[in-house]
Amino acid sequence: MQKSKKKSYSFKLFLMILPFLILVILFSYYPLYGWMYAFYDYKPPRTLANSQFVGFKWFVSLVNNPTKLKQIAQVMKNTFAMSGLTIGTNWLPMLFAVFLNEIRGVKFRKFVQTVTTLPNFVSWILVYSIAFSLFNSDGMMNSFLMKLGWIKQPILFLQQSNHVWLTQWFWLTWKNLGWAAVMYIAAISGIDDEMIEAAKVDGASRMQIIRHITIPSLLPTYFVLTIIAVANFLNNGMEQYFVFENAFNKEKIQVLDLYVYHLAMGNGGYSVSVAISMLKSFISVTLLLVLNRLSKSVRGESIL
Repeated sequence: MQKSKKKSYSFKLFLMILPFLILVILFSYYPLYGWMYAFYDYKPPRTLANSQFVGFKWFVSLVNNPTKLKQIAQVMKNTFAMSGLTIGTNWLPMLFAVFLNEIRGVKFRKFVQTVTTLPNFVSWILVYSIAFSLFNSDGMMNSFLMKLGWIKQPILFLQQSNHVWLTQWFWLTWKNLGWAAVMYIAAISGIDDEMIEAAKVDGASRMQIIRHITIPSLLPTYFVLTIIAVANFLNNGMEQYFVFENAFNKEKIQVLDLYVYHLAMGNGGYSVSVAISMLKSFISVTLLLVLNRLSKSVRGESIL
């Protein structure tokens, strides 16, 4: 009787998650059919059936073409730099959540959390509009500096490529900091209050509580999020870099996803772009499996 009830309960749970499984299959696994384009000489608007099968031609061309190899090397350098900066500073949301939690005024805390979370829902086009208004040649920053007499000619902030990695990291951090802190705020709410009260009774200061209780309690969440971020090391996205890209900073700002997009939109590069995307997916899955094994050996827990 109990076994039948357990089976019935398990079946009900399965029915609850079934719609989400269908969505994942439709939008994540079914599109993998498009990998077939990497093995054909496909040129829109012809159908795949009318395209010539070329096997691994496009994969081999990525290695044998010196010009393309040089482009990919620069693109990978940009990708590693952008992702490295993001992962290297992914402790900022945790620190922000800790100090946000220490604000005693409830209304002020909610105000700060709302203000820092809203940019996440702003499109990158609007973010670029803000950047353009502030840092264009006749924007607010140049006008302010010229009125003070500090500069005589406008500074082309958006056209410079020297510090483009740092500026893109700044805009990404500004946009995602509040939203990324939500996970840590939820984890803070799960910390046992008795531990904190016991620390206060023992005379621990607020900074000591943060150092010895709050932050150690957040480290498991931080570790899991870091593993996921490293597994997605090559997935920078392209929206941010697409809107900020121009002729002056194109060499330094073009990450792998943006490079694949340019190839796909170029003349005859659709099949090559699919081949690069396939390699990127295999590398990402390999990184995830390696990090999952590392997590299991270090923490005793896996994320898969």
